[in-house]
Amino acid sequence: MDASTALTALYLVILVALAIYGFHRSSLVFLYYRHRDKQPAEHGRFAELPAVTVQLPLFNEMYVVERLLEAVAAIRYPRDRFQIQVLDDSTDETRDICRRKIDELVRRCPVLDIEYVHRLDRTGFKAGALENGLRTAKGELLLIFDADFVPNPDILERTVHHFLDPRVAVVQCRWEHINRDFSALTEAQALMLNGHFIMEHAGRNRSGRFFNFNGTAGLWRRSAIVDAGGWHHDTLTEDMDLSYRAQLRGWRFVYLPHIATPAELPVEMSAFKAQQFRWAKGSIQVARKLLPRIFRSHVTFAQKVEAFFHLTNNFAYPLLLLLSLLLLPNLVLRTSHGVREVLLIDLPLFFGTTLSIASFYLASEREVARLSGDGARSPWGTVVQLPLVLSLGIGLCVNQTRAVIEAVFGRETEFVRTPKHGIRGKLESWSGKKYRAAKSLTPLFEMLMAGYFVVAVRLALGNGHYLSVPFLLLFLFGFGYVGAVSTWQGGFGQAVRRLWRRTEDAVAPASVLPGSLIAAAPDATPCPILLPAEPPVRGRARARGENAPREHVAV
Repeated sequence: MDASTALTALYLVILVALAIYGFHRSSLVFLYYRHRDKQPAEHGRFAELPAVTVQLPLFNEMYVVERLLEAVAAIRYPRDRFQIQVLDDSTDETRDICRRKIDELVRRCPVLDIEYVHRLDRTGFKAGALENGLRTAKGELLLIFDADFVPNPDILERTVHHFLDPRVAVVQCRWEHINRDFSALTEAQALMLNGHFIMEHAGRNRSGRFFNFNGTAGLWRRSAIVDAGGWHHDTLTEDMDLSYRAQLRGWRFVYLPHIATPAELPVEMSAFKAQQFRWAKGSIQVARKLLPRIFRSHVTFAQKVEAFFHLTNNFAYPLLLLLSLLLLPNLVLRTSHGVREVLLIDLPLFFGTTLSIASFYLASEREVARLSGDGARSPWGTVVQLPLVLSLGIGLCVNQTRAVIEAVFGRETEFVRTPKHGIRGKLESWSGKKYRAAKSLTPLFEMLMAGYFVVAVRLALGNGHYLSVPFLLLFLFGFGYVGAVSTWQGGFGQAVRRLWRRTEDAVAPASVLPGSLIAAAPDATPCPILLPAEPPVRGRARARGENAPREHVAV
């Protein structure tokens, strides 16, 4: 076998593997539409509502924590059965901001049961904070929110009654995006997440396959967590790990896509990449940990197959990177560009990387508009955004390949939080914020890959491989966009921004303080929440008129 034949064979093997993952994505669209009318139904209404603890795991969230606490305090639920736990591992000003905001909330609503827990030891990171919170949590049900979420006041009213079914472990809500219109990057992220939360989650859940709690905007039954073995911190996706362990124990998960919880998307490319890196590495860690157990279990064959594709989906990134590296040698060795090459190479690449993904995101956006009643977004707007989404997926493959390799070889890294800046509108700026994503050498490799495809495009044009040029340009733009934006927003752009801010500060008014854009409670009452007929007496502290929240330090 000569070099050209061997290269073509390897190229086709990779294409087949990618096509299988692409086909799986299309199968989720089929499952969604086949089971779309299977709406999860409540088994009745609680005569007496169960106790609920809202857990808020935090680490250095000074720009968003006030907004979060304000929204959580406004959730409507009887206050004698409602507890808030602020699980704060912060090492910066967030601690003082939390305490001040908690004091303010308790002054406005003296019956509000809120507990502030600060750990000196961050063992287990988020999973460790949640596990530690279980020691003093009062609720039978646990509602979890990350710091960048802004839950609606009616979230418990619309979710809690599903737990009348004793088999239900989790009720997960869909994520909504409060800053989708901020930039092209946030638009692309919203499109990607909508595909996940509509086609993937609903398709899996309603067809009886396993799906995962997303770490936030969901309600857990405490006994299900205990039965599944509790929160583990040996993977970076503790939510996915616990979800699969619970479902293997026979617990039922409910997904409610019509209930949306607003959240903030990362506005910085490096922050977005850090988030994607954590999710990719964590999913492969869970695959290593649980796939053998899943295959040995008594769950259905369909559940096993879906679990395999779900947990190993990020292997598509190393395959895509290898395909990228093979494109240039393939162009060099291909001396002709006849019908056979088009049928074997170009068309599969086109259908595998473009049409299946495009139909996936078009369908998910249409369903989001239907669920939210928002007809403002035109399908053509989604079509226009698709090249960027496709390019972004390609550009991420260096970052994600590193994540997959680290997971496969068992390299342990700490949980890296996604920086949140409290950004809502286009006119707000994040560049002067304190939190920044960690720097890495990944943008350098992305820019090298972009240069690699400049050579590939020139070679394709010179050799008359014109049908390959659109695909090559997609790869060129993907690597160039991700690498260039990461570089600009990193060290290179900081010097330019500092110089610009000095000029801007000379003519601009004082900057807005963190939290000053936070909306007030829904109405002017001191406690805009559903209260029991007689406010409960909170023990000796309440009898003495001491309304301060309980606070303790966990070592």
